[in-house]
Amino acid sequence: MAKQKPRTLSGFMELLPAPQAQFDRMAELLRQCYSRYGFTPLDTPVIEASEVLLAKAGGETEKQIYRFTKGDSDLSLRFDLTVPLAKYVALHYAELSFPFRRFQIGKVYRGERAQRGRFREFYQADIDVIGDGKLDIVNEAEIPAIICQTFTTLGLHRFQIRVNNRKVLNGFYAMLGLTDKAGDVMRTVDKLPKIGADKVRDMLTGEGIGLTGEQADEILKFISITGGNQTVLDSLEAYRGRHQLFDQGLDELSTVVKYLADFGVPQEKFAVDLTIARGLDYYTGTVYETFMTDHPEIGSICSGGRYDNLAEYYTDKQLPGVGISIGLTRLFYVLEEQGCLNDALITAPADVLVLPMTDDLSPAIAFATRLRGAGIRTQLYTEQKKFKQKMSYADKLGVPFAAFLGEDEIRQGKVSLKDMGSGEQKLLDLDQAADAVLEALAAGRNAPPIREKEDA
Repeated sequence: MAKQKPRTLSGFMELLPAPQAQFDRMAELLRQCYSRYGFTPLDTPVIEASEVLLAKAGGETEKQIYRFTKGDSDLSLRFDLTVPLAKYVALHYAELSFPFRRFQIGKVYRGERAQRGRFREFYQADIDVIGDGKLDIVNEAEIPAIICQTFTTLGLHRFQIRVNNRKVLNGFYAMLGLTDKAGDVMRTVDKLPKIGADKVRDMLTGEGIGLTGEQADEILKFISITGGNQTVLDSLEAYRGRHQLFDQGLDELSTVVKYLADFGVPQEKFAVDLTIARGLDYYTGTVYETFMTDHPEIGSICSGGRYDNLAEYYTDKQLPGVGISIGLTRLFYVLEEQGCLNDALITAPADVLVLPMTDDLSPAIAFATRLRGAGIRTQLYTEQKKFKQKMSYADKLGVPFAAFLGEDEIRQGKVSLKDMGSGEQKLLDLDQAADAVLEALAAGRNAPPIREKEDA
């Protein structure tokens, strides 16, 4: 029978054991951070009924859906974690307590063209706070604190959270009589970092959008307001009183900035940026994008914002919310490519490899059981191999320690413990060996998965 050549589909990431351990450590720390802020874990099905999943879809989103039939059922793979959340909240509304705070880390699927750093199957790590009818603005102020804590815990320190408010933008464009063209204008302004102000102005005044030169200049003047957060807010005060929506957005933006220090967000980690718009039809208030300061070309690594009605396609109840999403697979790919994954993180599947050196395996089995009881990840190697092959296996696995139990060790009630990194080997009592392993691994076990190059 002809052998089928093994392959992984394009756009699907498959990791070797060591990077998989680094990825899992990132996901573990995200769960810990999200839980620290009172978010409950949620896991929704990967497959949903197409009419439920696609209730809000259209355009490019619907083209990218993985859709199939099974019997008489029309089914689709989820393309994000927000639509399943909307269905979940609408379905379980009577059983939930509001505000409902959930986090979810799971795979989503999009049939787009696979390219560098873009995947068809990828993990998202989302948090959302859903209100019942209303949701206090303080929730929008807390989000940057969660972003800041999350990335700092992962070991990423050189990042900046940029924030804006869609009401400020929509109110400003309404002042200029451009409400109908606001979407096109914001899409064009979004290109500013890539093509520069002159080309943006040409596009705004071109046939596609058709603004006057005065309108284009007013827009470029507005979005070029920069400086410290209070400086930007003070500059925006000059526009107050010209449109109610703008004034409301400015009040909200000022409130978010006001509470940042109380939430522990350092000033340098947060910037009011009037070019940030996010999803043009989805977000209605505060919006966020997070950038690695050393690699702005990578784009946002965490984004989100405030929306007014999460589940409008499933219920008449008003369910406003605020949330963010981290493209975890893409972030991991970028960090690996930039050499920012921490080599000091223990990625071996075991802390100790126990190697019996006698025919009677009972002492080795008992010692492995003792180590596991002490919370030490332990692998027992009983294959009938030569000593050199056993050590080669330990090296390839990357275990920090190897433990040998020969006749002399068993007779003395001791074990020979070898530090695989330094090569040092000691004869220790069984309890001493467990303590030595725990002490040596304490730093490595708690090491962050990310180490920026200047930290190395």
